[in-house]
Amino acid sequence: MLKLIDKIPILPLAFFAIFMLFAPFTPEPHLVEKARLLADGELTKLIDIFDLFWHSFGIFLLAIRLIRYQSTNKS
Repeated sequence: MLKLIDKIPILPLAFFAIFMLFAPFTPEPHLVEKARLLADGELTKLIDIFDLFWHSFGIFLLAIRLIRYQSTNKS
């Protein structure tokens, strides 16, 4: 699984991650809305929980990719 992540080009992955963080652009990004719901303890609907994971998936994938890239280049 991690070898598959290592094959993803960093630049398109970064574009995807940033796009998903801010989508939709108006009136408010879903990630901001869901984070507010989570902080208020109101994140109870399954679709909202899925939406939180969906919009943050790209940034987690990018973080894994960058950590693995950095660790392989140090060796």
